[in-house]
Parts: sequence; C-alpha cells; structure tokens
Amino acid sequence: MDKRFFNFFNLTEDQAIALLDTPQDQINENDSRYIAASHLVNFPTEEAINALIRAVQNNDPTLDNRIVRRKSIETLGRLEAKQALEVIHSCLNDEDCYTVENAVWAIGEIATTDHHILEDVAQLLEKPGQTYRVIIHTLTKLNYEPALDRIRRFVDDLDPLVASSAITSVCIFTKDYSQMEKVVALLQHQNVLARRLSIQDLIDSRCYDAIPNIAQCPVSLVFRLRGLRMLAEAGIPNGEITFEMIQPHLEQTLRDHPDDLNLVHSYEETPDLTVLIRTLYETDFGRCYLASKTIIDHYSDTAPSALLATYSEEAYSDYGAHYHVIKLLGWLKYAPAYDLLLEALHNRQPQFQKSRAVAAIALGELGETKAIPILQSSLSEKNWVLKYAALMALEKLGSEDNNDVALNNPDWLIPAKTLHKATV
Repeated sequence: MDKRFFNFFNLTEDQAIALLDTPQDQINENDSRYIAASHLVNFPTEEAINALIRAVQNNDPTLDNRIVRRKSIETLGRLEAKQALEVIHSCLNDEDCYTVENAVWAIGEIATTDHHILEDVAQLLEKPGQTYRVIIHTLTKLNYEPALDRIRRFVDDLDPLVASSAITSVCIFTKDYSQMEKVVALLQHQNVLARRLSIQDLIDSRCYDAIPNIAQCPVSLVFRLRGLRMLAEAGIPNGEITFEMIQPHLEQTLRDHPDDLNLVHSYEETPDLTVLIRTLYETDFGRCYLASKTIIDHYSDTAPSALLATYSEEAYSDYGAHYHVIKLLGWLKYAPAYDLLLEALHNRQPQFQKSRAVAAIALGELGETKAIPILQSSLSEKNWVLKYAALMALEKLGSEDNNDVALNNPDWLIPAKTLHKATV
C-alpha cells in the first residue's frame, strides 16, 4: 500500500483515538473525527483497530457521524483488519448506500472465503440503489463464482462503469475474452472516470492485447504506467508476454507526448493561448493533453514566457498544472527553463512525484549534457518512474556510462531497460 499521502495530520495515535471516541456533539470546531479515522491508517495496532470498530458501531444518525462511520470502515479495510470483519459484515444492511459501498470494498480488502458473507454481498446485486461496480469487483476479487449469473445481468448496464466491471468479471470466471473489446473501447470514453476504471478492468482480466491501447489512453500517466507495470508483472514471469513487447509502450507513456495519445476531445476553433494555459489546470487530463498539443502546434514561440508566468503565479503549487508546464517546457526545448527543470527534478513533495520524472524527460529534450551527472544521481532514487525516465533522458543525451548502477538496481525494470535499448 502506498501511504505517501496518509500521514498529513499532526496527531499521535492516542490523540486520534481520543478524538474518534469523542461524541460528535462535543467536537470542537477545529477538530475532526473524520481526520482521526483517516489518520489511524498509520497505526495497525489493536488499540487503533478497536477504536475504529467502536466508531463503526456508533449509530448516531447525524450526517457527520455517518461520514465518520464510512471512513472508519474504509480505514479498517486498508488495515486489512480481520477482527473487524463481523462488524463490517453487519453494515451490509445499512440504509446508507455509501456505508454499504465502503463495507463491500473493505470486505474485499480484508479478504474472506466465508460463504455467508460473500452471499450477502452477492444479494446486494438484487437490491436497488447500490454501487454495483464495487460489489461486482469484490465478488470477482474473492472468486465467488456462485454470483456469476447475477453478475452477468449487468453486462449491458446503461452505466458504462458497471457494464465494464460485469464484462470483466464474466471474462475472469469463464476465460472468455470475446466481450473485452467493449472494455477496451471505454479507454476512449468522454468520461475520464470511465477511462481510468477501464484500465483497472483490463489489469484484472490480464488483457495483454490492450497494452497498446492503454498506452494511448488520454488519462494521467500514473494510471497508464500502473496498468502497464501490473500487466508486465503478471504476464512476463509466465511467458505470456515479454519485456520487449511492453517496452515501447512503457517508454511511449513515460515520454508522454500528446501526439502519442488518442485524444477524446477536440476544438472547433483554435483557442487563445490564455485559454489553453488555463486548461492545464483541468482535472481531466484528456483536456490538458489537447491543450498541450495545441500549444506545441500553434504557440511554440510565445508559449514559454506564458508558461513561466503561470508557473510563478499558480502552477508551482498545483501539482497537475505543474506537471504539464514542466513537460511543455521540455517539448518546446526552452533552454532558459533549465534551472526550473532541475528544481522540479529534486522536488520530493509526495504530490509532485510525477513531475520529477517528466523533468528528467524534459532535461533530455533540452540536450544539455551538463545534466548528465545530475540525471545519473537520480538512478539511486527509490521512485522507479524517475529512475526509468532518467535512463531514457541519459540515452537521449548520449550517455553510455550508466550500466553498473542500472544493472544492479533492485527494481527489475531498471536493469531490463539497460539490457534492451529503446525502440521508441
């Protein structure tokens, strides 16, 4: 589990437990039981788990308390707290559909083979108003095949996220991949959430044929890289795919040039540069990639100064826009941005990690050989995406003196990259 973003609250375990145990109507305006429930994910102790169980059992009907119950269930799931299974199981009958959703998800995280629990989860498929995607995903993850016929009813659901999960489930249970093309098609859906979750379904079904499609999907490279890596780690050991088959798509994704994506949005007329710059702050990366492509194609001369201006005004603290600005300065080969790219390369704040990798790629695009020793030092980092991007940048800069560090790297992708020259 990646816990980089969990420990943002200045609370000890005892303080979080005491806060969570405080009655909702006695909470000070500067305190939050929700934050306490979130923070306890950092403490896999019996005391913390018992406090979370007490919070789940607190049936105060106020909205604030219902939200705390949902979060407590989620945290118990993240902690894989088997001792909480009975209490979480009882939440499947809750009137609040979001509490039920979290309970189903937590059961999937904790994992159980208890037929009674799994059948109760399956019966939710016949109850109106539930989050069917989560239910289907959990039943499939826990290999509850008695639910197959009930899951099959959802393959043509009007909600594409539900239909995708049902098609994927049927594929996993029956090994029939004939309908998975419908899931692949969702990689080009207008809804960004549909695009992201279809990648998860393609991972779960081990749909290796979709690797090129995943690489071209216009969502954040975080989702694409996760999909490609998980498929690689599933398929390479058993010989179903090879590193050579996945490498070009992996490196295309890391380069992350908008020309390499199948964009789902378009413009009727070319927007002004100011509009395009604002679009870089969108949460739908599909729109950001379209804006980036348009900036490269139509505003290559005037864009760098505008990008630097938006960086100093706002993008330096907005991790999405920060990523796109850094990337564009590289694609535009704007040499005066060298120091800014170095700053991004060394930024260790958790939310800016993908900017570090794209900064390495951007330094390679500038062609500044003085960046070689700095990029070589990045090969000792823990972040595999940064290390792989650094190798790509070093290759772009003509540096060949990286083999010893790379070949001895504990992350298998780094020596694999060294042994197989880029095909992109």
